[in-house]
Amino acid sequence: MAWFKKKEQPAISKKVKVPEGLWVKCNSCKEIIYRKEVDKNLRICPKCNYHFRISAKERIVLLVDENSFEPMGQNLVSKDPLNFRDQIPYKDRLTESRKKTNNRDAVISGHALIGGHKVVLVVLDFDFMGGSMGSVVGEKFVMAAEKAAEEELPFISVSSSGGARMHEGIVSLMQMAKTSASIARLQQKSMPYISILADPTFGGVSASFAMLGDVIIAEPRSLIGFAGPRVIEQTIKQQLPENFQTAEFLLQHGMIDIIVNRKELKQTIIKLLSLTTGDRLSS
Repeated sequence: MAWFKKKEQPAISKKVKVPEGLWVKCNSCKEIIYRKEVDKNLRICPKCNYHFRISAKERIVLLVDENSFEPMGQNLVSKDPLNFRDQIPYKDRLTESRKKTNNRDAVISGHALIGGHKVVLVVLDFDFMGGSMGSVVGEKFVMAAEKAAEEELPFISVSSSGGARMHEGIVSLMQMAKTSASIARLQQKSMPYISILADPTFGGVSASFAMLGDVIIAEPRSLIGFAGPRVIEQTIKQQLPENFQTAEFLLQHGMIDIIVNRKELKQTIIKLLSLTTGDRLSS
């Protein structure tokens, strides 16, 4: 009969479990993007061209010819001269970073081929204690620069760092002079030094070897500077210009030479090597 109506059952919402790490949020446009789509696009946001940070090993795969990288200085490890401790001991921080990155320290260096050109390459890894420059980073950089000078090879560095590693005190600050001096010796051999700045490049790294390149390249929207904008504003008591410390701002003010999309970085380096080394390919 009409007055006997079947009660509608409330809809039961089923929770769908989404696997962790399936999506990634862009730091620039804030879009939620399928991670595989970002990875396929060389870790670049397909919506706004924001360049996500990549590890040193990913960077090497991106830049060098396949199976051509030969590492150097792999056995060097950082010491703890100050028995430094903040929330946790410095030794424990090193152990955590080694497990996280599977690297001994915040730098990978070695010989490689790029477009058939023999080069010496140094790459900092921001995932290892913010790519900070301690004694090992400085030593491996100098070893690589001196090897480039000795063998008369182009030298390339990729920087992504928060600056000097203050856990090692004055030893870390000494690396600024040490690395800069190695670049001066390389220039005496008239070998090109190409410095690539990735997001972020700050502190003692930007104040030393990162800004000493014969050609300085930056990835789009990379943050580059010495102190952070908040510290600067508090010091000078003035509001900073829009886009201050971005690669685009530095290019506009003559601090870097060129901004290159990650997809075009290898080909740009090959062109520079051809121009600066007389198109000499490896035998």
